[in-house]
Amino acid sequence: MNQRPTSAPEPLADLETLRKRVAELEALDSDRRLAQEALRASEERYKSLFSSNNDAVFVCGIEADGMPGRFTEVNDMACQRLGYTREELLRMSPPDVDGSNGWERYGKALVPKLWAERRAVWEGIQVHKDGHTIPVEISTNIFDQAGKFVAVTTVRDITERRRAEDEHRRLEAQMQQAQKLESLGILAGGIAHDFNNLLTAILGHANLALMDLGPESLARDSLVAIEKASGRAAELCRQMLAYAGKGRFTLEPIDLSRVLGELTHLFQVSISKKVVLRRQLSEGLPAIQADTAQLRQVAMNLVINAAEAIGDAEGTITISTGAVLCGEDHSHGGGLIEPPRPGLYVYLEVADTGCGMDEEMRARIFDPFFTTKFAGRGLGLAAVLGIVRSHRGTLNVESEKGRGTTFRVLFPACANAVLPAKTGGISPAWTGTGTVLLVDDEEPVRIVAGRMLERCGFGVLHARDGLEALELFRTHAAEVVCVLLDMAMPRMDGEETFRELRRIQPDVRVVLASGYSDEEIAQRFQNSGLAGLIEKPYHLEALGAKLREVLAPSDAS
Repeated sequence: MNQRPTSAPEPLADLETLRKRVAELEALDSDRRLAQEALRASEERYKSLFSSNNDAVFVCGIEADGMPGRFTEVNDMACQRLGYTREELLRMSPPDVDGSNGWERYGKALVPKLWAERRAVWEGIQVHKDGHTIPVEISTNIFDQAGKFVAVTTVRDITERRRAEDEHRRLEAQMQQAQKLESLGILAGGIAHDFNNLLTAILGHANLALMDLGPESLARDSLVAIEKASGRAAELCRQMLAYAGKGRFTLEPIDLSRVLGELTHLFQVSISKKVVLRRQLSEGLPAIQADTAQLRQVAMNLVINAAEAIGDAEGTITISTGAVLCGEDHSHGGGLIEPPRPGLYVYLEVADTGCGMDEEMRARIFDPFFTTKFAGRGLGLAAVLGIVRSHRGTLNVESEKGRGTTFRVLFPACANAVLPAKTGGISPAWTGTGTVLLVDDEEPVRIVAGRMLERCGFGVLHARDGLEALELFRTHAAEVVCVLLDMAMPRMDGEETFRELRRIQPDVRVVLASGYSDEEIAQRFQNSGLAGLIEKPYHLEALGAKLREVLAPSDAS
């Protein structure tokens, strides 16, 4: 029996299957090529970003103990910043370029953090090939590459950030110092104002009583002692006002070197014989507009301060003068109390080889009554600072513990200055006529000033403040020859009262009584018609001289 043969596959069906298989393989190959191209593009982008990154990038493996191994890859910025070639860096590890022992110091703390969070950020220092250091911010990330851990570290140069932070701290400290000085100045000025009013009454009554006593009176010595004590108290007031920047100065062109040269003998007798005094006084310096007496006080205080810093040991004090041109860069001087405006300055420098000061002491030396000794000696350097500020100058202090101190005082130079006019003294025989309107909110001052005015031949109208003064002046304007006006008063101060008096009678003669500086008053009353200024506390002779100068200038000349 014959078997029926098996039918063969149809040729067309096999061909179709083969075509589909080929198409599938071609699609897979295309996807593979696309993936390879994408991978190559990604690698190119990574290499480009890695190489052109503005931060230094380091790649290294992680050792068994968790610490970084040698660099396996570094970018161009890493080489440029550290000064090494790529080959040199690839033979090194992170601790080799670390300037703060950061990897060793923080290793125990960083390793757990890195393994827990796979990231850590901290600040440190890297060392350039030539040895200089660079402050940096270090950011490290750990990646798992097929069971091997790799650390990718980005290092950013924070030199500018540190510089900005330092500048911010410097400006903040300068602002705090300025605010402290301003607050202390306001306090000192307020105390001095009230104290001056009391001294005006004390000195005035003592002055009047002495005029009424015969030379044989037993009370005369006591009154003379009161006058002397009042004079010393008035000097303390002037120092307080100087610290507040409101001291009363007689400004005139001064040759700084000449003034200091005249003080040499006084300097010598004020310091220990073990201390050598050296002078380096420049000749031909520009003049400065200053008060000679206040300038002497600045120099004496600085020299005495230098001598006390040396103490009983042997040492040297060097007094120098010179001129310096200050530009914008001088506003960043480390020891400057206040930055100077750009321009030409004449300086006084006092340097000693004494004990020097630390940072804490240097921050307090201008506080009133601050001293390193058992007992305070007064305003001292605080008064110096006040005088310098009132002369629109500034002061620089450089000191180091055990290595001495240098004070440099800068005064603005003046190209052209006019000598102040001199006035003559009062003749005891001179007396005035008419009525003086006396305006002061302090009753003791009104009483004693009123008696003084009567001694000078004037009638007196008393006003307790500006509002009362205006009422009296409107009523008695025809008989008032002069107004003696206090500067600081409640309700209406001296400046406002003066303006109102001028509105009522434009040619009214007003003498302002104040402890503030002539310069400050001149600025506030510039071209206003103010007749004169008298400093508190004043005595009978000074008051008479001022009134004669205002009311009878031809007699006073």
